[in-house]
Amino acid sequence: MTSLGKTGAADTLQGGPRRRRARSGVPLPLLLPALLGLAFLVLPLVALLIRAPWGSLPDQLTSTEVWQALQLSLICATAATALSILVGVPLAWLLARTEFPGRGLVRALVTLPLVLPPVVGGVALLLALGRNGVIGQWLDSWFGVTLPFTTTGVVLAETFVAMPFLVISVEGTLRAADRRYEEAAQTLGASRFTAFRRVTLPLIAPGVAAGAVLAWARALGEFGATITFAGNFPGRTQTMPLAVYLALQNDPAAAIALSLVLLAVSVAVLAGLRDRWMTAS
Repeated sequence: MTSLGKTGAADTLQGGPRRRRARSGVPLPLLLPALLGLAFLVLPLVALLIRAPWGSLPDQLTSTEVWQALQLSLICATAATALSILVGVPLAWLLARTEFPGRGLVRALVTLPLVLPPVVGGVALLLALGRNGVIGQWLDSWFGVTLPFTTTGVVLAETFVAMPFLVISVEGTLRAADRRYEEAAQTLGASRFTAFRRVTLPLIAPGVAAGAVLAWARALGEFGATITFAGNFPGRTQTMPLAVYLALQNDPAAAIALSLVLLAVSVAVLAGLRDRWMTAS
């Protein structure tokens, strides 16, 4: 047997032909743009860390104005996330588990806030829920409820821009979940709602948690819709992004301190969701 025949026989015994190893070098026309893109994204964050007033950072973060903005941001972001879960999970189930005319249009409308400029979202909220809005005028005349330029308005503005993140995450998890468990529960006499509560919800809990974290982080960083619909009143509607914008004009050190807090939250969210994103199929 020739050497070529021996090689072919060895390849056959190993389960198939041997594959040639790809060259490990990176093409220069791809490497340079990649490094430029990386530098463009990382350098501003590095500059923020370099210019941060580390010595006075504790004093900056414990000042009255900064603490009010931090506290209000955490409360409003948490409330917006809770509201998003309350109405977003059923909405995701509706999109993933039921067939109805216009479902594609409904999904497009649900995801529209992801690409809609936040300021436009704030204007839309004013036209809908403002004192002279489509719904707001009835809320004002019937119940005496005024939503714009209040803390509740902050929560609603943040919910408007953050809930699509939760809906998308939960809908994807629902589509990946095995329906046979729900069908088995219904076969055993459980209603559809009981099957959802006792079977489906525990199965999709990781997706709900991931969506809630994304929604919370998005709500925490919301600016455009908040300032348009709720205004910028310290202690009542001034959240951290609004405080950063205001402090940048008068107290750059405070603006950098608040920016560092938002940066730390964003990094923590990305680190917490990294395993889920990397293992997603």
